[in-house]
Amino acid sequence: MLNATWLETFVTLAEEASLTRTAARLNMTQPGVSQHLAKLEAAVGVPLVQRIGKTIVLTDAGNALRDHARARQAEEQALLERIGEDRPDVGAVGIGASGSFATVLYRRLLPHLVAARELIVTLEAAPQSRVIEAVAAGRLDLGVVSRDPRQTRLDAEKIGVENLCLALPSGARSTTPALEELQEMGFVDHPDGAAYAEMVMPENFDGFQSAQALRRRGFVNQIGQIPALVAAGAGYTILPRSGIDGFSGSASLQIAALRHPVHQELWLIRRAGRLLPTRCLWAMAEIRSLAEELHAPSA
Repeated sequence: MLNATWLETFVTLAEEASLTRTAARLNMTQPGVSQHLAKLEAAVGVPLVQRIGKTIVLTDAGNALRDHARARQAEEQALLERIGEDRPDVGAVGIGASGSFATVLYRRLLPHLVAARELIVTLEAAPQSRVIEAVAAGRLDLGVVSRDPRQTRLDAEKIGVENLCLALPSGARSTTPALEELQEMGFVDHPDGAAYAEMVMPENFDGFQSAQALRRRGFVNQIGQIPALVAAGAGYTILPRSGIDGFSGSASLQIAALRHPVHQELWLIRRAGRLLPTRCLWAMAEIRSLAEELHAPSA
């Protein structure tokens, strides 16, 4: 690695073509300039300048080294500017959340992305365990999960709760169905279906035994297709409210009126001790606002 101070001296010498003017410009002595030049030539192993009278002329090797040094200076300057820049509309923001929450959050992030051409937003819909690990490892800036991870690597903030909704086809006979009616319809299952059923069903449906005892109509792992099957009349399902709000055909659904509403918590997580850049702050504000909206009564 060539010494940066020697290179700075050499670039100035190339511009001034004079030891005297170079020394004056850098507030050095002429012997000091000559010493830097000699060390550079020793490092590269070839002459870098020719002396024609009192004028300094670069050799071909000198021209190549000057161009390299200028490019290196420009790269370092750009790096310093980038490091020192902390704007809300420049840089990358990485967020992880469940598929349902991510779908609704995306609508809120999109206007920021459109307005700021130098903003890069990565929104990853992933299982909770993967979101937690990605934030802890620094691959994502922020995550939204349904429990406190209780990890020393993470700071966790409870930002709200989200209702779990039992979604029925719009043609369902009642919004207060009995378990027998639900069994007749059939359950549209999904990766979190059994867990949600175990949370919602025991308190609201007499005779419920376990999620395994529910009559299943199918299994879907794409968040947008789960409520679509219900809207088409294929059965019922249980989803967080964000999974309903994010579905474009939500008017074709009915939400059951539960005797005992059930919700899951929403936690905003970030890497412990990390000072987040400004570009992450607006994203945090949008996440908190969405969490508040999801807990509000449905229109």
